[in-house]
Formats: sequence, C-alpha cells, structure tokens
Amino acid sequence: MALFEAIVVLHVITGTVGLVAFWGPIVTRKGAANHRKWGKAASFGFLGAGALAIAMALISLYGPEDRIPSVTDRELFAGLFGWMMLYLGTLTIGFVDYGLAVVRQARNRTALRSLRYQGVIAAVVISGAWCGWYGIRVEHPLMVLVAFIGIVAMAIQQVYIWRASDPPRNAYIGEHFRALIGMGISAYTAFMSVGLIRMVPEHVFNPAIWAGPSVIGVSLILYFTLKAKRAAAPKASGVRPHPQ
Repeated sequence: MALFEAIVVLHVITGTVGLVAFWGPIVTRKGAANHRKWGKAASFGFLGAGALAIAMALISLYGPEDRIPSVTDRELFAGLFGWMMLYLGTLTIGFVDYGLAVVRQARNRTALRSLRYQGVIAAVVISGAWCGWYGIRVEHPLMVLVAFIGIVAMAIQQVYIWRASDPPRNAYIGEHFRALIGMGISAYTAFMSVGLIRMVPEHVFNPAIWAGPSVIGVSLILYFTLKAKRAAAPKASGVRPHPQ
C-alpha cells in the first residue's frame, strides 16, 4: 500500500503537468519555440503519467481492492483499475511516441515501420483488445468503447505508415495533431474514469462525463486538420488584366 500511494503521488504530479501543459501547444503558434516547449512539457508529463498508470494497474490487479469501497465487485475493480488503466496508460504512451516520431521522421516515413515503433503500436492494440474483451465479459460498455477508439486510432496510424504511395508533403503535420490530441483524450479519459470515482463516485458511469474529452478532442482534431488543409491548398491567383 505504501508503494502504491507513492506511485499515486508521482502519477498525480506528472499527470497534472501533462494536463495543464497540454493546452499550451494548442493556443500557441504552431512550430514556434513556445509551441515546442509546451509540447515537450506535455509529452514528458504524459509519458511519466502513462508509465506510472501501468505500474498502478499491475498493483491493482494483484493488490487489495478495498482502497475504493464504492466498487465491491472484484471483477469490475480489476477491469476498471487494472486492465483499463493498463490499456489507457499504454495508449497514452503510444500516442506520445507516434506524435513525436512523425515529426522526427517527417522525411523518412519508412523508419516508422521498424520494430521500435511497431512494437509500441502492437502493445496498444493487444492491451486494447484485452480491455475490450474484458469489458464484454463484465458487461461494461465503456471499457469496450475506449478500447475500440484506441484500436481504430492505431489502425489510422498504420495506414499512414504503410501506404504505398508517398503522402502529401505536410501530411505528417495532421498525424502529429491527431496523435498528440489523442494523447490528451486518453489522459483526460483516464482522469475521469479513475480520479473521478474518488471524488464523485455516483457519476463515475455517467456517459456525458466520459464523452466530454472525446467530443472536445475530436473537435480539435477536425479543426486543425481542416486548418492544415486550407493552409496547404494552392492560393488562387488574382484577377488577371485583360490583354490589350
């Protein structure tokens, strides 16, 4: 229990850094120094929070469930605070890894096909599939939903990585936006599902609360995707003078 509580404190610290810094890259000018600084702070914060979430999940799977008295069902406890937390931690790490990698490998997309990057994506898909299956087993649709969203996101990433033809020159920017906003969605969802139950347990299964991060995140993804497409579109030339 002492080890678990220490990990919780570190998880809260790193998660808070990520949750606060996440908005910095969104409101600052893209590509500018402040954008990169805020982005690094958010990424490192979420990497730490994701790794610590995995550690807490493993402890929860084999430790006592009496830390949260409002959940008396042992299988449900293992699902929410074990397998789903493990998956969300892995998903957060996967989004951070890919979001930074597509910028780093913007001119060398085939590098993303290496075992180094494919292994992280595979870990997300495997943990997501298990989370979804466990959710079906304990009849918990929210576990199935978050698993489905993460697996679809990984499939979209693989389409970019493995497509035979070269994508448009700045396509990596859209991938970068989607991955790092997805990072925020998974982190905020984890906060809602794990942190919320401690404060207002009566609302832990409220779909409106759970849907909030996804609605906001998907809206941001659509906004920045359309903005990037408009910026990349060829500018229309002005009215040409009539030849004399």
